[in-house]
Amino acid sequence: MENELEALKSLDVSVIAASVDDEEKAAEVAAELSFPVAYGVTRAQADSIDAWWEDRRDIVQPSEFLLNAGHKVMFSAYSSGPIGRMNPPDVVKVIQFAEKQKKSG
Repeated sequence: MENELEALKSLDVSVIAASVDDEEKAAEVAAELSFPVAYGVTRAQADSIDAWWEDRRDIVQPSEFLLNAGHKVMFSAYSSGPIGRMNPPDVVKVIQFAEKQKKSG
């Protein structure tokens, strides 16, 4: 994962995560990561991005966004579980492809 993060950084990409966990639990998770983890995501916030809220566990399922420099969504992925999340090597390839298209077009 850290290799992919370095590749993303070289492309001037920031990674930010968010969780429904409280500050203490999110800090435990963030301690093992090299990117920030926000905490306390609410159902209203999840609803505002049309994410899938799982009532049984009272959590938001993965909702991932790749934004361009102008903060427009280039790609998004919504999931109802652990399958289908953005894969860092694929994100690197997508960004490299988009940059190549921008230069040639």
